[in-house]
Amino acid sequence: MADTPKATEVATIDHYRPLFEQGWMNKKAEIKPGIYCYGAKPKNTNAVGMPFPKDWNPTEDDWHLPENWKSIFKEGLKDRLDKFRSLKIFMDICVRCGACADKCHFFIGSGDPKNMPVMRAELLRSIYRKEHTIGGKLLGKFGGGRELTEDALKEMWYYFYQCTECRRCSLFCPYGIDTAEVTILGRELTNLIGLNIDWIAGPVANCNRTGNHLGIQPHAYVGMIDFFVDEIEDVTGVRVEPDFNRKGAEILFVTPSGDVFADPGTYTAMGYLMLFHYLKDMGLDITWSTYASEGGNFGFFTSHEMAKRLNAKMYHEAKRLGVKYIIGGECGHMWRVLNQYMDTWNGPADFLEAPVSPITGTVFENAKTTKMIHLVEFTADLIKHNKLKLDPSRNDNLKVTFHDSCNTARGMGFLEEPRYVLKSVCNNFYEMPPETIREQTFCCGSGSGLNAGEDMELRMRGGLPRANAVKYVHEKHGVNMLACICAIDRAVFPELMDYWVPGMDVTGLHEMVANALVLDGEKKRTTNLRGEPLPGMEEEEDV
Repeated sequence: MADTPKATEVATIDHYRPLFEQGWMNKKAEIKPGIYCYGAKPKNTNAVGMPFPKDWNPTEDDWHLPENWKSIFKEGLKDRLDKFRSLKIFMDICVRCGACADKCHFFIGSGDPKNMPVMRAELLRSIYRKEHTIGGKLLGKFGGGRELTEDALKEMWYYFYQCTECRRCSLFCPYGIDTAEVTILGRELTNLIGLNIDWIAGPVANCNRTGNHLGIQPHAYVGMIDFFVDEIEDVTGVRVEPDFNRKGAEILFVTPSGDVFADPGTYTAMGYLMLFHYLKDMGLDITWSTYASEGGNFGFFTSHEMAKRLNAKMYHEAKRLGVKYIIGGECGHMWRVLNQYMDTWNGPADFLEAPVSPITGTVFENAKTTKMIHLVEFTADLIKHNKLKLDPSRNDNLKVTFHDSCNTARGMGFLEEPRYVLKSVCNNFYEMPPETIREQTFCCGSGSGLNAGEDMELRMRGGLPRANAVKYVHEKHGVNMLACICAIDRAVFPELMDYWVPGMDVTGLHEMVANALVLDGEKKRTTNLRGEPLPGMEEEEDV
C-alpha cells in the first residue's frame, strides 16, 4: 500500500499543464501507487458470475486479458449504443468546450488533464469514433478516432476508476451530457473482460451471499443491534425493543450495513432505534430484516444488471414479510438507484401500498411507484406535525454544517428536508458557500467504490474541494461537526477531515435527532450517544 503524501504536498497542484505536446493519444497512462485500486480477486468475481475471474495486478504489464478481448469490448460497446440512446447522444454531441473541466473534484485535486470530465469521456469517445463514425474510420486520429489497444484499454480503466460518478460535471454542461453515465457504461465494458476492482467485487459478492456488503450473517447482525440497545439504555435509561423478520409488520426498514458496523454510522443506527421506540406507542409498526440487511448497492458500480440483481432483495423481503411499504435509512447510492432505477428494474411493486405515515396521515405521493420513502422525509413530516418532543439545546456543544451527498442531492433533488430536520434539532447551523452545496455540492471523493485503503492519495485529492468548503466555515464560524445522510460519507469523511481540517467531527442526521429526542421515562441525560457530556453536564460526568 502506497504512503499517502502530506497535505502540504498534495495541495501543490499544477492546473495548467498542456495536454501533452505529442498529442494525448500518444501518451501512455502512468498507473501510480495511491491512485488506483487493487484488481478484483477471483473468489469474489466467481461468486457472482463476473466474466474472466483471475488474479491480476494493474501495475504489471500483463493483465491476463482473454484472447478475444477486443471483440468482446467492441461488441459490448455496440450493444450499449443500441440499448442506451443517451450513450449514443453523449458520444456525438460533445463539442469539447471545457465547461466541465474545472467542475470535477478529481481534476481540481490532481491537476491531471485526463481527469477533466470531457477528457475522461474522450477516452471512450475516441474508440467510438474509430469504430462507429465515418470520419474516425477514414481519418483516424485526425478524425478524433484511435485504435483499441492494450494501452488505450489500460488508460480507460485507470481513469474510469478515478470518477465517483457524482454528476457535478453534468450540471454545468451546456448540452446536458452526463459523464457519469459514460463512466458507468465504461466500467461495464472493462468488466466484460475481467477488469474490476476488489473493493467493489468483494462487497458485491458479500451482498449476493448474505444480503449486505460486509458479509455479516443474520445472528451477527442481530448481535450488533443488541449491543446498540445496551448502549442506548446506558445513556437514556430506556430499553428499546427492535424486532427482526416479523411477518405482518406494516413497514420494513432497510439501511446500509455501514450504519450497523462502522463508526460514526453506528450512532446513526442508534438514532433509528430510538426514533422507532419513541413512535411505537403512536402506531409505528416496523421491522428490520437480517436478509435485506443492506440498502447500498455496489453492484451499481459494476453494471446495470448487477445493480438490478442486488436491489431486488428489498422487494423480495417486503413480499415475504407482507409489509405495506418500505422505509430506507441514510444512504447515498441506495437512493440514487431507488429514485432513478428501482421501479423499472425491480417493479412494479404492486403487492405494496403507497406509503402513508401512521403517525401524521401524510401520503407520500413521491413514492407511489417505488413504495419506499427516505427516513429523513418521514422524520421531517413528524417534526412539521409536532409529533416529536425535541430539546435542541442538547446539541449546543456543536456548530454544524451540512454536506449534500451527491446521490441524494443531484440524484433525487433531496435538498430541503435534511436542512429542516437539522435546524429543528440544533441551534447552531451554518451553510458552506453556495457554489459548494445543494445541486452544486462537491463529492466526498471516495464514492462509487473508491473508498479503499490503497487509493488514499486519490481520495484525499478528490476530497480537497469539499474539505476547502468545510474549512471555510470551520475557520469563519467555528464549525466542528459535519452532518451528512450517506453511509459512504460517514465512513470516509473522518479520514478526509483529519487530513485537511483537523478538529472536525462527522455525524449522521439521525444521531443528532436522537440526542435531541426526549424519550418518555428517560433518566436525566448527561451524555450524548458517543458518551460525551451534554452542554452543562460536564461536571456531573466528572463526578
